[in-house]
Amino acid sequence: MDIENKILNSEVEVDSKLKEIVVSYIGQKMSPEDRNVTVEMALEVFAEEFPEFVLALAEENFIRGYQQAMNDVYSMVDKEENNEEPTA
Repeated sequence: MDIENKILNSEVEVDSKLKEIVVSYIGQKMSPEDRNVTVEMALEVFAEEFPEFVLALAEENFIRGYQQAMNDVYSMVDKEENNEEPTA
């Protein structure tokens, strides 16, 4: 299964002071030919230089996704027990 995340290829829009600092740093570090910094580049640099930050985001995302999946399962079981039509 090949899933493409289009956000990763999008250029970072510099619309805050923090983004300006980050994009400047990433641009200097990665030296993209077209001088555009993408979200994927930012992720690569953060993963390399600030892995605890990326890991905390990934863990939180996983936990929220897992909790939502469990909520969906319980909802389906409740509906089946009450002979209701699932709305998935």
